[in-house]
Amino acid sequence: MGNQSKKTASRCTTEAETGIHRFEIIGYNLKRGIGIGNFFQSDTFTVGDHNWAIRFYPDGVSKGTKMFVAISLELMTNDAEVRACYNLFLVNQDSGHSESIMSLHSTAIPFESHNYFVARENKLEAGCYVRDDCLTIECYLTVIKASQLCKIKGGLEIQVPPSDLSEHFGRLFLEEEGADVIFMVRGERFLAHKIVLATRSPVFKAQLSYGQMETTAHCVPVEDMQPVVFKALLNFIYTDALPDSFDDLDEEDYSEVIKHLLAAADIYAMDRLKLLCGSILVKHLRVETVATTLAIADQHNCESLKQICIEFMASSDKMDAVVATQGYANLKRTCPSILVDVLEKRSRRCKA
Repeated sequence: MGNQSKKTASRCTTEAETGIHRFEIIGYNLKRGIGIGNFFQSDTFTVGDHNWAIRFYPDGVSKGTKMFVAISLELMTNDAEVRACYNLFLVNQDSGHSESIMSLHSTAIPFESHNYFVARENKLEAGCYVRDDCLTIECYLTVIKASQLCKIKGGLEIQVPPSDLSEHFGRLFLEEEGADVIFMVRGERFLAHKIVLATRSPVFKAQLSYGQMETTAHCVPVEDMQPVVFKALLNFIYTDALPDSFDDLDEEDYSEVIKHLLAAADIYAMDRLKLLCGSILVKHLRVETVATTLAIADQHNCESLKQICIEFMASSDKMDAVVATQGYANLKRTCPSILVDVLEKRSRRCKA
């Protein structure tokens, strides 16, 4: 036999961990005047086994920067050698979108903090970043971990593609093949598969199998729900995601549909969808809408959203504006007990 070549292989892998921290500065104007070089600091958060914090300097860091606010990311772990990349964002209070003020894609060991400046009057206060005396900073941080070298046995491997389960179920929903139940929602027909619905929702399982109707039931009427909301509910059941069509809605319509979808999630006992809707509504909280959102959270047992709404109202210096909204009037009439929680929390804040 001829000579045989020996094949060997090795692999160097580098892992990273990403985290997001949101730093809300309530009472922005009250922070002014603490002095050049003085700062307010976020809570410490951990990414990549290291502790970090965001610092906000309302009066700048030197006489030359006193017309600017300064923002920095600080490594709080002492004597640590860290490589990281990060983005600092200001949240546009009108659109809810995060807009980058800086992007540092690679830093050498050891990590060094840098101050980034935003013109106070020309950009920060003249723009859409300060609303209701609130400024929100977001940090997207990726910590690069140590590389590891390992041998690959035989020098051969099989690549496994990422899961496409949701894509297949999404096609099953769209193509309607094998559907065995029809829902009528305000004149619109939606075809679905009983086994999928029953797997995802205990309420659908009861309705379609052993509960309020026979298993032979073919057409099911759905009362008091908009077709777009029911379609989004079905889309989530099949794909575990919201429809792409939601991206085309403006902020007001988007928030309104999400409120109705939260109610639908509560009706059909889909807790993850309810939490997802709550997390979206938190990002769209405004003085004009917080009372209405609080009422919906209370009605549909979304405790986390309810507590955030109460905190928002208690900490806002625009309470008079909140009281003037129709949502507050409705809340006062239908569920006055919730306002007791708001007033008690606000009272504790004033005494602190």
